Amino acid sequence: MYTCPMHPEISQEKPGHCPKCGMSLTLSSRTEIRDPAFRHSGKLQAHPESLSESNNSYKPLIIIIFLILLTSLTLSAKDILLDTFSLQKFMHYFMAGFFLVFSGFKLLDTTGFAQGYSTYDLLAKRVFAYGYVYPFLELLLGLFYITGFTPPLVNLFTFILMGFSGIGVLIKILKHEKFQCACLGTFLKVPLTKVTLVEDFGMALMALLILIIK
Repeated sequence: MYTCPMHPEISQEKPGHCPKCGMSLTLSSRTEIRDPAFRHSGKLQAHPESLSESNNSYKPLIIIIFLILLTSLTLSAKDILLDTFSLQKFMHYFMAGFFLVFSGFKLLDTTGFAQGYSTYDLLAKRVFAYGYVYPFLELLLGLFYITGFTPPLVNLFTFILMGFSGIGVLIKILKHEKFQCACLGTFLKVPLTKVTLVEDFGMALMALLILIIK
């Protein structure tokens, strides 16, 4: 069966697109059983346990953030030994890793990301093509931070970009709507909740701190 990554209740036997969000349906790995009560109607009852549902958690996001943080701390430890440590450099390390890794996941399936992003981002809802541009904006920011070339304009842009993205997430949370976050593209399903909000506003706050500290 083909199901929607954002709306698992949408399923059909042939490839297609979700009528709710427009995302391409993906082949589900879950086992489906035919309920005798619905044998004549042809309806299928999905087994409650599925691989796709087991991946729908925060575990991938937590592991990725931990690895980025660990790398940033390791580089900062080297700076401490060389007496070149600064809080700005630590944030540069973390932001570089964050933007490079997260843009990479999005670039694996730009169409799928654009479809998912358009379900909650305020600009992507109105301009669908923005979903195709966004991963490259993150990639560019990652390159800026990894080289240390971060003039005030770069940090200001980061603050606006991530803050604006967080507003779309905040609106969904306030409306109590359940959507999956497209921050890791379409391959890793992350629920769209307060963790995603902290992620967006957290990066915006880092950019703001760099501006203030300088």
